[in-house]
Amino acid sequence: MGNNKISMMDAYMIEALRTNNIPNDDILTLLEKKDISSWENIKPKFDFNELIKLYEQDKSGFKSVLVDGYTVKFLTMNGLKNLLKMKFDKIAEQDYEISDTGIHHLEIETENFAALQQLLSINWIIEELNDTDNDSSKKIVNIQLV
Repeated sequence: MGNNKISMMDAYMIEALRTNNIPNDDILTLLEKKDISSWENIKPKFDFNELIKLYEQDKSGFKSVLVDGYTVKFLTMNGLKNLLKMKFDKIAEQDYEISDTGIHHLEIETENFAALQQLLSINWIIEELNDTDNDSSKKIVNIQLV
């Protein structure tokens, strides 16, 4: 797994495409063709042309972002909440609690834990809690600003 660093906006665009069930191969094909017109209605305020630029800077690096995952260069609290919803379908005050310093008691599937750890920028730390009732398919975590 590489150390693929992308902006929060790039992460939003990628996760918006994934939320709309667009597979990685289709994303890559359309970026190669510079044919992103089918994405315009997904999130009209997003400029998906930025993904074309990112793709053209380093095609294999962009493919690694899609396949291996990414780290957001600088992740804000709102950015974290948005990505938790987009990427993991976790909703604030329903799936976790929010404080001034972070997110508490987030229950995440063990298979998604590595992806969550990877996407966090260096201004966040993740702490595993031990109250999962021996359910190895899930973890309970806190994510704190440092």
